[in-house]
Amino acid sequence: MSGRPLLNRRLDGLGTTIFAEMSALATATGAINLGQGFPDTDGPESVREAAVRALREGHGNQYPPGPGIPELRAAISDHQRRFYDLSFDPDTDVLVTAGATEAIAATMLALLEPGDEVIAFEPFYDSYAACIAMAGAKRVPLTLRAPSFRPDLDELRAKITPRTRLLLLNTPHNPTGMVLTAEEQSAIAALAVEHDLLVVTDEVYEHLVYEGTHRPIAALPGMRERTVSISSAGKTFSFTGWKVGWVMADGPLVSAVRTAKQYLTYVSAGPFQYAIAEALRLPDAYFDSFRADLRRKRDLLGDGLLAAGFEVYQPQGTYFITTDITPFGEKDTYAFCRALPERCGVVAIPNSVFYDDPDAGRSQVRFTFCKRDDVLNEAASRLRHLAS
Repeated sequence: MSGRPLLNRRLDGLGTTIFAEMSALATATGAINLGQGFPDTDGPESVREAAVRALREGHGNQYPPGPGIPELRAAISDHQRRFYDLSFDPDTDVLVTAGATEAIAATMLALLEPGDEVIAFEPFYDSYAACIAMAGAKRVPLTLRAPSFRPDLDELRAKITPRTRLLLLNTPHNPTGMVLTAEEQSAIAALAVEHDLLVVTDEVYEHLVYEGTHRPIAALPGMRERTVSISSAGKTFSFTGWKVGWVMADGPLVSAVRTAKQYLTYVSAGPFQYAIAEALRLPDAYFDSFRADLRRKRDLLGDGLLAAGFEVYQPQGTYFITTDITPFGEKDTYAFCRALPERCGVVAIPNSVFYDDPDAGRSQVRFTFCKRDDVLNEAASRLRHLAS
């Protein structure tokens, strides 16, 4: 070999994800995994049975249509109308993807040119950085700072340059749990219109808002034609392994994203698409009880973390809690999280990996609470050893 690096320089520094590393550490040590955000119980039995029925009846066992099966696209369209009074044509404005992760990747690859700038909330979910890099664009972080993690809208305006192409939003926000207010969304929308920017919004935690209200920014004046909305079934229905996500936008934007998507997975999750079509039509009682249960789990783990000595930042949404380890006299969360399984038998995620500037999140640690009550109670009990 010539000695030339094998990895494309755009992906320099983007090796094994922190989630894979910490989940492997949980397996190796037998620790409770409060790092990676996947539930330890399955979603509704009726939805699981719908997948089994689709398999047995031969639905989706071969390639589904490229845009997704018509039944699911119609269900996604009906869901947006039902909850947000937004109208999307299921034939032209909806695209089914392999989870929200592929939706984000296909959108970045489709809409960005090398050298374009993308403003994104920092800390940001790790795939954002990778997808922007693969598109050859430059990420420009808008840092959300503790304790409230509110976006500084004056700073956002100052970061917009002639090279800014796109705003990448995430609300409810992972990992901080921040939920954008109506006033913040209106201000962001006004900037997007003023500077003729595209907006991509990751809304996978749309049904997990405990304080405030989720409102798609696509519903605001001037935003429909410039917004790509992304969501998925994994977080709402607790079937994260099925990897069913979707893109919603005006037809020309969806067509652009579909062009990139068809060369990624092409299609995926055939039988599961039928099941998620049924899931999206579950009654309001399901969504209400699911949210109430996760709110209770948030409070259960949050109280346990406080008792263990962490500074706890109460999340408004998602199923993650961001904490600060400064009360323990520690500042390096990467070292803290690597040692935590041996010290307490618990795995968490260091927030520093979600920042371009690791110092900005150096003392923050993220825990997930989408676990059974007995698991959360046991984790809290183990973590109390830190206080002693």
